[in-house]
Amino acid sequence: MKELVFVGLGLNDEKGISIHGLEEAKTADSVFMELYTSLLPDFSLERFEALLGKTITTLSRRNFEEENGKLILDAANRGRTVLLVPGDPFVATTHIALRIDAEKLGIRTRIVHGASIISAIIGISGLHNYKFGKTVTVPFPENFSETPYNVIAQNKKLGLHTLCLLDLKAEENRFLTIREGLEYLLSIEHRRIENIITSEAIAVGVARVGSDSPSLRADFARNLLKFDFGGPPHSLILTGQLHFMEIEALINLAGAPKELREVAK
Repeated sequence: MKELVFVGLGLNDEKGISIHGLEEAKTADSVFMELYTSLLPDFSLERFEALLGKTITTLSRRNFEEENGKLILDAANRGRTVLLVPGDPFVATTHIALRIDAEKLGIRTRIVHGASIISAIIGISGLHNYKFGKTVTVPFPENFSETPYNVIAQNKKLGLHTLCLLDLKAEENRFLTIREGLEYLLSIEHRRIENIITSEAIAVGVARVGSDSPSLRADFARNLLKFDFGGPPHSLILTGQLHFMEIEALINLAGAPKELREVAK
């Protein structure tokens, strides 16, 4: 059977995969995995291969971007193939081109979803899911763009929170930190002076979501810059208009200062 199954690995380690996903990988003719689009801090390829009872072919960014996923498509043309992806396979749009190419070649595609960093960050923060606007990625300085600032401004005008995913290059072991992300945004504010992201902005930092030792802190940006969140991956939330229950969640769950009750509207 010509088939390509995209399986989400979930968060943090090899235990994050669903039972359904594990069964798909165990019974596949070929199993591939990429770990460059996100970081699973405690993932062990050796443990995972022992769990599956088979060898996994690990792919790099080059296999997708320069070779257009040829290795995977060739395998899927020969039999049922699984591609393991961190988190939930298509929350990021990285592999949609591969799925389209597979369908064009007459290869059936399916998805086995996994826990997503998007919903997990929102859940752990205590903020309301329906109060979030457009998500944006804060890039490394060498890929400078004011898009994150613009997106936050658009969301803020609507009273909505902004989830800022922080750039990473897993193959180079480079991960943007919460402090670096805030400094990036504050530098744009310093030039534009639109009162969108100031040192008084209420922000939430989250690190290593899905692990046994996540780090969560809400505070004014000036204070969050000084907080040590530990190892990656990091993510950042810039809040919009806060509901009183969200304020209580940030104070009691994320260590936000009690004066938040007075300044948030």
